[in-house]
Amino acid sequence: MLPEFENTEIAFKYRSDKELKHARFLFSSMGSPMLTSIGMKMTKLAISWKLPVKGLIKSTLFDQFCGGETMDEAAATAAVIGKYGVSTILDYGVEGKESESEFDRAVPEFIKAIKYAAKNSNIPFISLKITGFARFSLLEKIHAGATLGADEQGEWKRIYDRVDFICKTAAENNIMVLIDAEESWVQKPVDDVTDAMMEQYNKKKVFVFNTFQMYRHDRLVFLQQSTERAASRGYLLGAKLVRGAYMEKERNRAAEMGYKSPIQATKQDTDKDYNAAVTYCMEHLANLAVFIGTHNEQSCLIAAKYMEGHKIPATTDRVYFSQLYGMSDNISFNLANSGYHVAKYLPYGPVNDVIPYLMRRAQENTSVAGQTGRELTLLDKEIKRRGL
Repeated sequence: MLPEFENTEIAFKYRSDKELKHARFLFSSMGSPMLTSIGMKMTKLAISWKLPVKGLIKSTLFDQFCGGETMDEAAATAAVIGKYGVSTILDYGVEGKESESEFDRAVPEFIKAIKYAAKNSNIPFISLKITGFARFSLLEKIHAGATLGADEQGEWKRIYDRVDFICKTAAENNIMVLIDAEESWVQKPVDDVTDAMMEQYNKKKVFVFNTFQMYRHDRLVFLQQSTERAASRGYLLGAKLVRGAYMEKERNRAAEMGYKSPIQATKQDTDKDYNAAVTYCMEHLANLAVFIGTHNEQSCLIAAKYMEGHKIPATTDRVYFSQLYGMSDNISFNLANSGYHVAKYLPYGPVNDVIPYLMRRAQENTSVAGQTGRELTLLDKEIKRRGL
């Protein structure tokens, strides 16, 4: 059964009247680029000055886009959406750390999340970023092909071992791991370690997924190459498809350093490659599992229609759909209502640690054409339907 993305009753059934109005206020505020820009700058300043703004952040952006500060709070949120057939990806929202002690402290949090998820059938995934376990400058050096010193080689091995320990524990507990993409100038070591994890653990079932950012003009070919590599080496590819998260940063760096931008020339080019990637993955489900991470209704329908047309059951363990918590509920809950596997990205962690994530969400809703307007239209429709 194909989903009906206009059905707001199903989309917002899990939201109370108060939560619905609160969401409308937030998206209305993010609809103003100037207001969002000022708010982001003031937030960064307030945090750097150690002003008491945690309560304000928590009651606004944090509550909309995050599951809580602790795993228990996140699990409570997961239980709410789980009642409607929507699963959860536990995402410990820590990134951009720089010390070995911080990297080591992060590992037990992920192991704890895996063990917790294993006891909850509605939490089949965890998510991680390699930059949560590695110095950015070291990844940059490896990506550039520079020779590592003995200490750096030891440091890289510790990074590999951390990720391996997490993936091994996940596979043993039947939990899937989504490894996020990073900036293009550190992506190669991320791809390399993820490929190694997939080769180790994706023998009969996909437990580890690499992320393909389709706003890069080289990623469709890379997806095809990755599928062929997996098949030739006897493992299944885990392909998480996203459009991308660092567009302005990527373009600015390319312009400043004088190299060709890795980003597609237009949004239409990105959409074309993304949809081509969805179709490619559907055609190669014998060799991979695909995780369709998008807020684009057309991209989801391409997959759903392919599955329906080729008699692929909605419950197959080779196809998952996903949206961020707090956004595109019309897609998530209507897909789930039609029987498809859907999971919401649910970041959690101390408010100060997830600020980078929240800033990206605010910026995304301001810059992505039509996103905020779409959210507001659907919220208004449901508010009117409820007679509020």
